[in-house]
Amino acid sequence: MTVTRLRDIPGIGVDAVGDAADAANDPEFLRLENLDTDVRPPAVALTATHAAVGDDAANSYLPFQGHRSLREAAAAHVGRIAGRRYDPDAECVSVAGGLNGILNTLLATVEPGQEVVLCDPVYAGLVNRVRLAGGVPRFVPAAPSAEGWTIDAERLAGAVGPDTAAVLAMGPAMPTGLVLDDRHWSALADACERHDAWLVYDAAMERIRFDGRPPSHPAAHDGLAARTITVGSASKELRLIGWRVGWVAGPAPIVADIRLVGLTNVVCQVGLAQNAVAAALDAPDAEADVAAATAEWQRRCERILDRLAGYPVIRPHGGWSLLIDTRPLGLTAAELSWRLFHRAKVAATPMDGWGPSGTHYLRLVFANEPLERLTDLKERFDQAVR
Repeated sequence: MTVTRLRDIPGIGVDAVGDAADAANDPEFLRLENLDTDVRPPAVALTATHAAVGDDAANSYLPFQGHRSLREAAAAHVGRIAGRRYDPDAECVSVAGGLNGILNTLLATVEPGQEVVLCDPVYAGLVNRVRLAGGVPRFVPAAPSAEGWTIDAERLAGAVGPDTAAVLAMGPAMPTGLVLDDRHWSALADACERHDAWLVYDAAMERIRFDGRPPSHPAAHDGLAARTITVGSASKELRLIGWRVGWVAGPAPIVADIRLVGLTNVVCQVGLAQNAVAAALDAPDAEADVAAATAEWQRRCERILDRLAGYPVIRPHGGWSLLIDTRPLGLTAAELSWRLFHRAKVAATPMDGWGPSGTHYLRLVFANEPLERLTDLKERFDQAVR
């Protein structure tokens, strides 16, 4: 690498598998590699986007911190879930997608050489952004079981120390579907207070839960309210992937710093998309819309779990993806990915670089293929591994 900051930042794997599947241009391929979805976005968002194309105000850099309609909607949305009020002017800023919000937040909170605590395995894009910001990832292993992934709350909190700048948590986590709850927040509250660390909460999938329960938000915990920075996104729950709109909500002083990073980095968000996202967040049927989409994704998840019951598949508690432990098959994740691609026309991502344990797992995304297309998945796997 030309510069040292890129030396420990590999690709994410998804790009290579996705490019190969695009190049194959074969409709028989099952596209299980990328976090896309064919579940349509909210109709109100599509209508607002069409209207914005002819609106001159949408074709502007201003306001740099995001349209007020979006900040109001995002602040109210976070506030409803966290049980706290956020000032849309001082405590909320728009960003160009959730991961832009994560990077901006890390750049505003992490000094070079400081640690950021993450669960393992975890999305490589989060790990890479920690490193790009000069941080040092500190991983806490999650444990797979027949019921899904778990992580010990005290062990997670125990990873927070004097060198910790932040805990970067997501729930349901990508790619495992791990869900954190009040036990984890209670343990982290004491640790973050003791070591003056932030809790950066990636809320991109917080309502995509398969247990029917509402999100567990860290800012709802009194001990974490003043330390939690929430990064939200329209890409997953609202299925507005190409709109590239997200938001960051938190205490006013740190949001001011995050706003400054954004002004220095991406500058502004997609003008044509912001009112559409605001409309989707504010819609009277917003909760029902996300619940209906979640129910469809859960049906697809269950179809894969059923079809691959004889394989070492780990049940997710939510999200868009699940993992297969390739070790019992006598294969690396990269080898299984290659076999599925070339022998069975299945595109799936090996997780090299997705935390220390990532190399053992293959990710299957169930958000982008309808139920009927998943029917022969067992036969495809059998063909790949025989």
